[in-house]
Amino acid sequence: MWQRALCVGLLAVALGYLCVLGPELPPAALRQLSASLLGTLRRARSLEARTVAAWQAAIVRPARGWARVAVGVNACVDVVLSGVKLLEALGLEPGDGKNHAVLNSRQDLREAFTHFMERGAAAERFFSDAAAFQDIARTASEHPAAQLYVGGNAALIGQKLATNPDLKILLCGPVGPKLHELLDDNVVVPPESMQERDEFHLILEYQAGEEWGRVRAPTANRFIFSHDLSNGALNMLEVFVSSLDEFQPDLVVLSGLHMMEGQSKEARQRRLMAVTSISDIPTDIPIHLELASMTDQDFMSNIMHQQVFPLVNSIGLNEQELLFLTQAASGPHASLASWSGIPDVGVVSDILFWILKEHGKAAERASDLTRIHFHTLAYHILATVDGHWGNQAAAVAAGARAAGTQACATDTIDTSRVLLKAPREFLTSHTEAPARISLNPDEPVVHWHREGISFHFSPVLVCKDPVRTVGLGDAISAEGLLYSEAYPQ
Repeated sequence: MWQRALCVGLLAVALGYLCVLGPELPPAALRQLSASLLGTLRRARSLEARTVAAWQAAIVRPARGWARVAVGVNACVDVVLSGVKLLEALGLEPGDGKNHAVLNSRQDLREAFTHFMERGAAAERFFSDAAAFQDIARTASEHPAAQLYVGGNAALIGQKLATNPDLKILLCGPVGPKLHELLDDNVVVPPESMQERDEFHLILEYQAGEEWGRVRAPTANRFIFSHDLSNGALNMLEVFVSSLDEFQPDLVVLSGLHMMEGQSKEARQRRLMAVTSISDIPTDIPIHLELASMTDQDFMSNIMHQQVFPLVNSIGLNEQELLFLTQAASGPHASLASWSGIPDVGVVSDILFWILKEHGKAAERASDLTRIHFHTLAYHILATVDGHWGNQAAAVAAGARAAGTQACATDTIDTSRVLLKAPREFLTSHTEAPARISLNPDEPVVHWHREGISFHFSPVLVCKDPVRTVGLGDAISAEGLLYSEAYPQ
């Protein structure tokens, strides 16, 4: 670190001498020396500082922004605390991890938390026993280290967008008194969306390197669970759709479908059919679908092939959801059981390309899907069908910047608290002749093109000691949407 500071100091002195000697040097020589010294000075800065400077130039507002955004339909109060501290408070001992699609007991909770902590992966599960969940929730909310926040993908996206004073936000979801108190004043909640009791979700966080028994977390992340019947049944879906006529949004954001996994297969199918009512939304209003952790492949396949994907214009998802999606639909790289470290850019690019080519908008297909915002810890990719979206270089950079500020709980990127973890070199595909790209921090937003689909890539500056990981994906998607422009069709 001190060598870099010394280098910067010497270069500053050299530039000072140039200013003094300038009149005695030929103009061409002066220009060449100045450019050389300035280039060296730029390279002497940290990779993180160079990335931030490049983002500042790249992140510009779209020509046509949003004015009114309607968001639904999951909302709750998040109780956030250390997962290890809660399990210890519950008297649970460390042991082997095991994945559970649904949690039925404290033992299932211990095993599932251990399973995902060991992998550093995010997950969300339904806790089936109402009485047991209430006991656990009481222990969690009364823990000295517990904190209460706005929760639920829809409410989090609405809350993030509401920080922009030029935007008016409509939120439909099960909003209880505590959640209503926590919401930004810029968020409008229809009276029909209010209920007497809040829905609570427990967010068990762990830090990179944190240990519990023999398990050591490779990265910081969180495990979410709840016994949430209102969100699980999408109770506010009809209120959401019926509120749109009066609110007149120019963007609709839908989330919460993953909450239905705790329902029976028949109940899920009935509610999925109700989701198709979004087809009544005027076609000139873009619809963004925010996905979250799921375990039922048939359910995901139904969402993708039949009920939902063809009706939305944009989706947001992370690496776990992307891999599950391609496994559920037998897409490219479906044989990959799990990611090993940072997801391979070429593999991610292949799956995104397949989704838009096989399930996106095309002349021969009744689908509106034209945009995917993929986010993982180290980088983001925005994939779009040509001719439908603009300002995506700014949007992907803005989403990446939001990841660093939200995780570190700072208003701007503090370069001393973040690290550039994205691959410095990568291939853009593993199924076709790829391009090999070397990452340049001075031009961090990379663009490539493949058969009518554009890809915009940006590294993320990863927070070394994250303050809060929950809601990070929602903040990323909200910021990416804020800087996106949908072209009239």
